[in-house]
Amino acid sequence: MKIENEIISSVIAAVKELYGQDVPEKMVALQKTKSNFEGNLTLVVFPFLKMSKKKPEDTAQEIGEYLKKNCANVIADFNVVKGFLNLSIAPAAWVGLLNTINADPKFGEKPVTENSPLVMIEYSSPNTNKPLHLGHVRNNLLGWSLAQIMEANGNKVIKTNIVNDRGIHICKSMLAWLKWGNGETPETSGKKGDHLIGDFYVAFDKHYKAEVKELEEKGMTKEEAEAASPLMQEAREMLRRWEAGDEEVRSLWRTMNSWVYAGFDETYKRLGVDFDKI
Repeated sequence: MKIENEIISSVIAAVKELYGQDVPEKMVALQKTKSNFEGNLTLVVFPFLKMSKKKPEDTAQEIGEYLKKNCANVIADFNVVKGFLNLSIAPAAWVGLLNTINADPKFGEKPVTENSPLVMIEYSSPNTNKPLHLGHVRNNLLGWSLAQIMEANGNKVIKTNIVNDRGIHICKSMLAWLKWGNGETPETSGKKGDHLIGDFYVAFDKHYKAEVKELEEKGMTKEEAEAASPLMQEAREMLRRWEAGDEEVRSLWRTMNSWVYAGFDETYKRLGVDFDKI
């Protein structure tokens, strides 16, 4: 840290001028000032007592006066507590340090090399049956931020998005689109693809609950009604056809997923996040 380096150099100069002794850098012990004392950094003066041949308080006072006079660009004031010299950093020194940091866009970053550790960070990971929600926003921003932090610390980072784009929940949206979509597309509806598919997922749930309620009114238990629902049985059959490689189902699946992926991409772009592997 530039401020600490300047103080160390000035302390070495102070000991040389005041006591006629050369001291190595490792003898200059700076530490953060305790919260119950005034100051930012504290110099431990006990190592210099043999050179000064004075009391700890007197030695600290002399070094403090030297620093305030000869290192005024860094030291604004000081106070002495026994053998500890508490130093208050000048505001201009903090501003100068911040300006130096601000001028370097790569400040504090470690370079990524061939031998850097390989790290995979997985985030977002939505389902393709509905839009990204607030939880995904949180997940995206945390994942992307962590990736930047890990890379700045010298790691090779692979940002990965593992999307769940198959299964019964996807079939629910697909079946609802076949039944009530009337061939609607993102272009004809004016909706983002993920929002459009999400609407059909909601439509499925609405009709499914209506079926279950009707069956319950006929005397079935809730569990029996859910198992007997014709709509749910159709969704399960569609999943079995998908698993069997039925081209008609697979073609619809690819088409509707492409709408959702395009919608997700718009959201990712607006959030400012990206991925190396999907």
